[in-house]
Amino acid sequence: MGAALMVLGIGAQDIIFTPAAAAEPHRASPHRTAPRNHVQAPRRAQAQNPPAASRRHQAQRGRASYYGPKFNGRRMANGSRFNPNSNVAAHRTLPLGTRARVTNLENGRSAEVRVEDRGPHVRGRVIDLTPRTAKQLGMREQGTAPVEVRPIEVPETDQRVAER
Repeated sequence: MGAALMVLGIGAQDIIFTPAAAAEPHRASPHRTAPRNHVQAPRRAQAQNPPAASRRHQAQRGRASYYGPKFNGRRMANGSRFNPNSNVAAHRTLPLGTRARVTNLENGRSAEVRVEDRGPHVRGRVIDLTPRTAKQLGMREQGTAPVEVRPIEVPETDQRVAER
């Protein structure tokens, strides 16, 4: 035991034995399995999180921004190429393929988008839009705007392109 303690960098002077600790009986770890001849009571069913299909995605409020020109033609999270004249959007948590209504809270304008990418990667933003959608919402000049994102149709799983 002394050699093992030396490997760990612990010397005999670092170990303190107390009479209470020495008198205490050894207790088995609660994480050990029971002996084979021991019959365990059946485990209680634990509440599990509902599957993604049954989870309800609620409306979310925050700031929206739009993709810059350097993203034109780049691949999105679903494998397709970004088109600035489409109605795609980037969202952090909504499943890919989700249709959502984005409403500009400053002027009431709204547009329907399809989540096909992940982002935005800027703190405080909830969605990235295409320049075309930003123009429809009247936020192209400002660059960002307060919006509400309300999912319309949420697929059970991410809709990804099988092959790139």
